[in-house]
Amino acid sequence: MSKSEPRTETARGARRPRKTSSSAGAPTRSARRPPSVKTETPYHHGALREALLEAAERVLERDGLAGLTLRAVAREAGVSHAAPTHHFGDLTGLLSELAAVGFRQFNAAMASSSDAASTPLECALARPKAYVAYAQAHPGMYGIMFRTERLDYSRPSLHEAAEASFAGLANAIGAMRQEQISEDALTLNQGAAIARAWSMVHGFTMLLLDGRLKDILERLPEGTTAERLLEAMLTAPITAKLPSR
Repeated sequence: MSKSEPRTETARGARRPRKTSSSAGAPTRSARRPPSVKTETPYHHGALREALLEAAERVLERDGLAGLTLRAVAREAGVSHAAPTHHFGDLTGLLSELAAVGFRQFNAAMASSSDAASTPLECALARPKAYVAYAQAHPGMYGIMFRTERLDYSRPSLHEAAEASFAGLANAIGAMRQEQISEDALTLNQGAAIARAWSMVHGFTMLLLDGRLKDILERLPEGTTAERLLEAMLTAPITAKLPSR
């Protein structure tokens, strides 16, 4: 027995699998990552909300409102599917916060255009031009800003941004009328002036985005742009000459 035992242990030792040296560079099975697993982008807690809104804006402008879902936004941002729900609750919450971002961008464009104007006429035309220019550059964002049925205006960020937009419009009309306009109480003439200006520019913008002004532009003198057409609309007399009886 004393002679056979060493041989048995030697044989057992010979059958032991050799350990793979780490210097060989071969990863172990547990260290391998399946090729189908997508690595999530790390974000600091405070930056994830902004990253999700930026991702939502990209999805909206690229795929339209129909393609804007919580999962699509999470996929675009490279985070878990639960992240948008955690920050915005549901799709209405996300759309509302995204619309708030749009209104803030929109308001900044309006203010910047007025600051750059050097004459009273330029100042009067600056905001409408900036209005149309923003919509052309961000048609998806512009569209969601006015989809009231998809938004929750009880959210403070959206309510404040939308109110600021209206205040800017009211102040611009007040400057043109050379009077102070209160945002809380309007006279009929003040309300009519605000509604007229907003209806004209918003209607023009929607027709332009939908391609419905193409026929008119093709009939105008060569080289006439949509911006020039807008200028003519805004500077034309408000009251047409009535036919004589």
